[in-house]
Amino acid sequence: IERTALAEAEVEYHDHTSSTIFVRFPVVNSPVLELTGASVVIWTTTPWTIPGNRAVAYGKDVEYVALKVTDTGEIIVIAEALIAEVCEAAGISDHEIVHRLKGADLAGTVCKHPLSELDEYYTFDVPMLAADFVEIDTGSGFVHIAPGHGADDWELGIANGIPVPDTVDGDGSFFDHVGLFAGVNVMELGTKDKPWFPANKAVMAKLEESGALLASSKLVHSYPHSWRSKAPLIFRNTPQWFISMEKNGLRDKALAAIDETRFVPDTGRKRLAGMIETRPDWCVSRQRAWGVPITVFVNKKSGEPLRDEAVFERIIDAVEGEGADAWFASDASRFLGPDYDADDFDQVTDILDVWFDSGCTHSFVLEGRDDLKWPASLYLEGSDQHRGWFHSSLLESCGTRGRAPYDAVLTHGFVMAEDGHKMSKSLGNIVSPQDVVDVNGADILRLWVVGSDYSEDLRIGPDIIKSQTDIYRRLRNTLRFLLGNLAGFDESERLPIDEMPELERWVLNRLWQMDKMVRESCDAFHFHPLFTELHNFCAVDLSAFYLDIRKDSLYCDSVSSINRRAARTVLDELFNCLTAWLAPFICFTAEEAWRSRNPGEDESVHLCLFPEVPDDWRDDALSEKWQTIRNLRRVVTGAIEIERAEKRIRSSLQASPVIFADDQHKQAVDGLDLAELFITSDARFDDGTPEGTAFSLDDVPGVKVVAAAADGEKCGRCWKVADDIGANSSHPEICGRCGDAVSSQGAE
Repeated sequence: IERTALAEAEVEYHDHTSSTIFVRFPVVNSPVLELTGASVVIWTTTPWTIPGNRAVAYGKDVEYVALKVTDTGEIIVIAEALIAEVCEAAGISDHEIVHRLKGADLAGTVCKHPLSELDEYYTFDVPMLAADFVEIDTGSGFVHIAPGHGADDWELGIANGIPVPDTVDGDGSFFDHVGLFAGVNVMELGTKDKPWFPANKAVMAKLEESGALLASSKLVHSYPHSWRSKAPLIFRNTPQWFISMEKNGLRDKALAAIDETRFVPDTGRKRLAGMIETRPDWCVSRQRAWGVPITVFVNKKSGEPLRDEAVFERIIDAVEGEGADAWFASDASRFLGPDYDADDFDQVTDILDVWFDSGCTHSFVLEGRDDLKWPASLYLEGSDQHRGWFHSSLLESCGTRGRAPYDAVLTHGFVMAEDGHKMSKSLGNIVSPQDVVDVNGADILRLWVVGSDYSEDLRIGPDIIKSQTDIYRRLRNTLRFLLGNLAGFDESERLPIDEMPELERWVLNRLWQMDKMVRESCDAFHFHPLFTELHNFCAVDLSAFYLDIRKDSLYCDSVSSINRRAARTVLDELFNCLTAWLAPFICFTAEEAWRSRNPGEDESVHLCLFPEVPDDWRDDALSEKWQTIRNLRRVVTGAIEIERAEKRIRSSLQASPVIFADDQHKQAVDGLDLAELFITSDARFDDGTPEGTAFSLDDVPGVKVVAAAADGEKCGRCWKVADDIGANSSHPEICGRCGDAVSSQGAE
């Protein structure tokens, strides 16, 4: 189909239905006299390779038998362990063992080719050779050897001086000199009803005609296919260009480079190293009509490539000026010059493996540009690239520069449908990124990426996108709140940390913790847990806690109050950090928020570095103390929520909780405004015994709460229930605090 050599990395295995045959190889001569007149039986799943057979392999330690078939009297030689399998396949119902022997006894045995009676092309000896790859889990215990159609076959043949025949040409047809099958196509484009290998049928017909076919059947098994065309492959021995893994220590250099490279996840290190350890020499030539040419001349007499700097310079100049086609379009004399006779050289027309092309990208992308540096900080791709881009780049760079072209390699999974199945048009479960962007916006798609664990396959679908939309809405609302409450913020309002309330100092400590986590996560490429922490920080620490508490001060305190100034100072720090941290993930939203606060500036949030967070914001003791406070607050909030659910109150501001707590929790909130902390109108501790209906949480021992109703009237401004409504005569409908705040702003 593709008519080219393939590298090991370009081969994948799929189930394939093959024709299987048991074939008799008549014994011509053997030191085992009991084999006179017998036939050695081989089994193969590639009948088309029989014309290329030149030997039969046996296992030295395998127990073999000469089996006499009662009905016909013929004697066949097979592995004793496979008697039942062979007899069932051949329909042999009655037989007897006439001789037992070890594989080693077969040394020196010679057979004749099963087609020798039909065509003189096959009138040659077929020696029996010992091989360590012979197995007895299936088949007959003997392997037919076609040196031109398999790596094991080729190596065994070369080791024993067996010539490698040319049987199949580059178009996949038998050569004209091949007896009985000249011009027959080995394989054609197959379909459900048409076999891929038409030559199998032709070979099996001739074997049956010669009386050599003992049995045939079908077998579904794993078979090599091209990962491009998905067509099954045939093995041919052809002259190709290779890069040696051993010369110049390329394998050792690559393995050493892997040890010095960071892998995310680290399992990628073992996978790539395993491939490098066991891979053969790299076949870099391909027989295609397009691609990067292998610009080499080969001396016809010596077979050696020409090494001449002057010739190389002419080739380089031509390619730089005219492109790679200059090699194919020009006569050899153009490059060879006056010092060589073009008739003495073959101009190579093969092209380079495209993986060699991709493996060179580090050179012309990084070294070819002044604004980039070599090596790359990171290579990232799917897990299949351990045999592809990661692999070829490593070998090419180690061979030319002595080290890996990257400092780190990141491997991610593949995108699957929402239910974990592969996307397919027939299943109708394909999700187009453009459709997601058109409906939801690009930031939602980006959130889905960062919100997925890339170390595994990523799932996408309507429900998953909806959940990301909900998360996005929370992040956007946090930024909106910050923008709305920072309007008019001036540096004169800023408070130093030592003048701030504990709550603000706790937030700054959380910013210090988050900054450390963000930087470490980015360095480690741990984007999924980083995003989870950022979302929780915005949704839990800020929206559901800090911002919820400080709304009252921001909306109702006088503009000069310490609480309000401290809150706006912290909001400014939050905005600067969050827009920078979120910019890589929701880039459009972060830019929109940044420009809303910095109108008219030419800069962009994407040109800003992460803000430097001062170390004096760190306060481990305060962090531990406020964890205790938040646990206490959870119990109070839980008690109030029950009252709201029972419709006894509509808002937490209508409550005045009574708290029964141990000393640890009392001391934690000592000096704090409890009502402010719990967002209630009042709150108090009681040292008595709580009533049986008091609310508690199992994970917060030592705290019980009774959510009593607040006494007083509702303030028309802050909505708290207070007993000093009208204390400011100028504002009779609001509480004293609100009256003072309004008066301080000159409002009437």
